[in-house]
Amino acid sequence: MVVSYVNCTAEMKTMTDICCTSSNAVHIINSIPKDQPIIFAPDKNLGAYLQKKTGREMVLWNGACIVHEIFSAEKIAKLMVRHPEALLIAHPECEAHILEKAAFIGSTTGLLNFTINSEAREFIVATESGIIHQMEKASPEKVFIPAPPDNTCACNECPYMRLNTLEKLYLCLKYETPEIILPEWIMEEGRVCIDRMLEISANAGLVSKD
Repeated sequence: MVVSYVNCTAEMKTMTDICCTSSNAVHIINSIPKDQPIIFAPDKNLGAYLQKKTGREMVLWNGACIVHEIFSAEKIAKLMVRHPEALLIAHPECEAHILEKAAFIGSTTGLLNFTINSEAREFIVATESGIIHQMEKASPEKVFIPAPPDNTCACNECPYMRLNTLEKLYLCLKYETPEIILPEWIMEEGRVCIDRMLEISANAGLVSKD
């Protein structure tokens, strides 16, 4: 059975049995019979995390998010020494040696909620740095430190996400362009794995059944 992260392409979804998000991935994997082999795509780090959490062996596609692969364990360790009260929080797409040091592992929403509810005052955030703005808005009295990557520019921003701008979004909404037209078969077959994910999530109480 093929389980794919929801950020995969529409055509990839036509070959997928069930989609998942980082929030519901554990529930999705646990919903599959234990004797059913699983292929997990496209993020090997998220897949490895799920193997550890669920105890399931899976065939992992050798793909990864470029942002979550470049965090430096050495630089993070030094940062934790300089900020001994800070908690390291990480997205499950990070590599295993980063997750091992984390006080909390969760989806983007999970990380945000953790910082809101935690009594800690400082956090080292190992995920795409865009979320830090939301964390600062929700908890202005707390300090959020982006986890340092292992590169010379010392930034952990996704270059692909940064292609999106408010101006582009405004023009897209105003003129309804550029338009993406998918073949009918991709829309029909690709929708099946999403519907299956929503059904499993609803049964697990993660989303409304309405």
